[in-house]
Amino acid sequence: MSILSLRVGVEGATAKSARPVRHHERPLVAVVIPAYNEAATIRDVAGAALAYVSLVIVVDDGSQDGTAEALSGLDVVVLRNATNCGKGTSLKRGMACAVQRGATAIVTMDGDGQHMPQDAQRLLDMAQDHPDDIIIGARLIDMDAFPRRRYYANQVANFFISWAAGYAIEDSQSGFRLYPARLLRQPRIAKIHAPGFAFESEVLIEAARLGYESKPVAIAAVYGKEKRASHFRPVMDIVRITRMVAWKLISRGLYLNGLYRALARRSARRSAVSTCAPRR
Repeated sequence: MSILSLRVGVEGATAKSARPVRHHERPLVAVVIPAYNEAATIRDVAGAALAYVSLVIVVDDGSQDGTAEALSGLDVVVLRNATNCGKGTSLKRGMACAVQRGATAIVTMDGDGQHMPQDAQRLLDMAQDHPDDIIIGARLIDMDAFPRRRYYANQVANFFISWAAGYAIEDSQSGFRLYPARLLRQPRIAKIHAPGFAFESEVLIEAARLGYESKPVAIAAVYGKEKRASHFRPVMDIVRITRMVAWKLISRGLYLNGLYRALARRSARRSAVSTCAPRR
């Protein structure tokens, strides 16, 4: 996938230089990084992402540790939330900025260093064959490197989100994804207002109702001692996600056909993901 060169700078609430997509232009891929108190890692993450795409957007979600200042001098767009609004709100803001600037695909990744920017190329490669799907960097195959408590919490989330979406989803809680911009322009997606981690789960469900599924790409799980504790709370956030999913299911009469389809396709979907994480 070719990437359009574009120089960007630091800006505030609006992107005044936004321009519509022109059909004669090559695809532009943007990376969106929501960040909350990530001063220790954000510069390395954003700088590494620039090696793979020309448009990197960091959304500083009310950080108090100098996260935005740590990006000084880097050729990235920095959007700042006045207060801590949550990951979902920050993702929506960054995605909107990317779409305004003409991005045709948006890669999202975390700012804490748990996602390897070089793995973005793996998502881009998969997107060439599946341009209308969400591409998910799946970590659950690397079980030995995955914190056990989070692994089982994510498996619970996978079951219910797959049920509501009507197909088997690998690593529904991974924030390392590629979204086609045409999906993000859909009114149904624009109406999602979950401020926290439930946003990413709800996108998968609503995208499925629009005919967009997800494809997994195996990536390594990075959980070294140098990484700060995750903002994801395995109990509280899974409860919120499950509550959101429960409402989706109730609104469709429990959607038992979706449960059958998710279970029937799970074994087939697992065979699409390598049994080994990429070597480092």
